[in-house]
Amino acid sequence: MSTETADGFKAKAEATLAAELDRVLAFSHRLHDNPETGWEEVKASAWLVEELHGVPNARVTHGLGSLPTAVCAEAGNGTLVLTICAEYDALPGVGHACGHNIIASSALGAFIALAPLADELDLTVRLLGTPAEENGGGKIVMLEQGNFDGTHAAMMIHPGNVDESEMHPFACSGFAVRYEGRAAHASASPHEGINALDALTVALTAIGLARQQLEPGQQIHGSVDGAGTAPNIIPEKATGKWMVRAHDVQSLQRVTVVLERCLRAGAVATGAVLHIEQVGRTYADMRNDATMTDLFTANAARLGRTMSRTDKRGGSTDMANVSQVFPSIHPMISLGDGCPPIHNEAFAHHAASPAGDRAVRDGALSMAFTCIDLATDQQHRSRLLAR
Repeated sequence: MSTETADGFKAKAEATLAAELDRVLAFSHRLHDNPETGWEEVKASAWLVEELHGVPNARVTHGLGSLPTAVCAEAGNGTLVLTICAEYDALPGVGHACGHNIIASSALGAFIALAPLADELDLTVRLLGTPAEENGGGKIVMLEQGNFDGTHAAMMIHPGNVDESEMHPFACSGFAVRYEGRAAHASASPHEGINALDALTVALTAIGLARQQLEPGQQIHGSVDGAGTAPNIIPEKATGKWMVRAHDVQSLQRVTVVLERCLRAGAVATGAVLHIEQVGRTYADMRNDATMTDLFTANAARLGRTMSRTDKRGGSTDMANVSQVFPSIHPMISLGDGCPPIHNEAFAHHAASPAGDRAVRDGALSMAFTCIDLATDQQHRSRLLAR
């Protein structure tokens, strides 16, 4: 490996990104203006591949196993393999209100900054474009397919309204629920019907009462999609979606039993037939690597960001499943004062603002600098290679 200091490598990485920053930011805005939901990121993944082909000596693959919108790019042939994750799916109705355009662009920026240095660092830098974080668990599928194999550490950043060195997401599962009853005239022959809406009402009541007895950290929340077609017809079908969350996968399994029990109560009370189908994969709880977190915090400070620490839990992510297998980090990058919380239209506006552009640059450099620290410090390097 080169005798160049870590600071020397960081200066080179910063200069490389500075020369390419305009195209990285243009890519961010292009994604923002053309949102695509999970599993449908056809344009986004193609545009990412287009940008990666512009990186000298990058090895790029579009489509991985069963996932046509997944992407892999590698640069360098070093023994230490560091993976940077890019997300680019949007939310239905509110576009990039989770700022995944910033996630993808910062990952691209970090890859561009590191690629020319990879062999000097005895590093293989890998970018994985991971579809459907919001609704499908693309990273979980990619873990199962072996797309993360060989990784020694993984990282990504996520925009938000605060700078935080760690994210503490809940383990999470989602379910589609359907009650099937029997239609009948609500006035002439109500006794001939089986009311699916009543089944759903009983279930909602049971869930509301059960919340008092949930364990700390357990959550149940859901929405009703539809129930019935006209007030004078006994509803023969009622549908909805529910999510359960908990501090860890074991607690998640227990709260799932509670949800299922409440849903069955509606069927038992009315005679309706209950159908429950899990939607997507089960998201695990996040294991933040302490050493990598400290390195990222120090590198963000070089760029003028003070990363706070918090134990507050919120949301869920399939990056947590990656962290169960490989040392990982998932820090939050603020979009500045006045930025609202994620998942609303106002946040989507901030994701394409000057503060959003700064988050792309700072996120890219903080990750690139952290990779350089892991590659140049023998203690850090040995710890990861020994896994």
